[in-house]
Amino acid sequence: MENPYLCPGCGTNRSRFNLIQQNVRPVKKDPQTGEIMEEVDANDPLQATYRGEAIRVQCGVCALVDTEERFIKMALSGVGKTNS
Repeated sequence: MENPYLCPGCGTNRSRFNLIQQNVRPVKKDPQTGEIMEEVDANDPLQATYRGEAIRVQCGVCALVDTEERFIKMALSGVGKTNS
């Protein structure tokens, strides 16, 4: 999180962002009602391990949501719109 960001969508925002923390909760649901029946142990061999990002970033200007890596790469590449 100690990296500069640049929105890959609008290409101008470098300062206003929403950091979205993804908290994984493995559960087993009832197929008919959708009710959560139990919490599933993350080591359960029948439960796939979550492989997504821990953090997603939303641009505070245009609302684009993407990986933190993409926002960082845009900032480090120097790409972006400039106000002339």
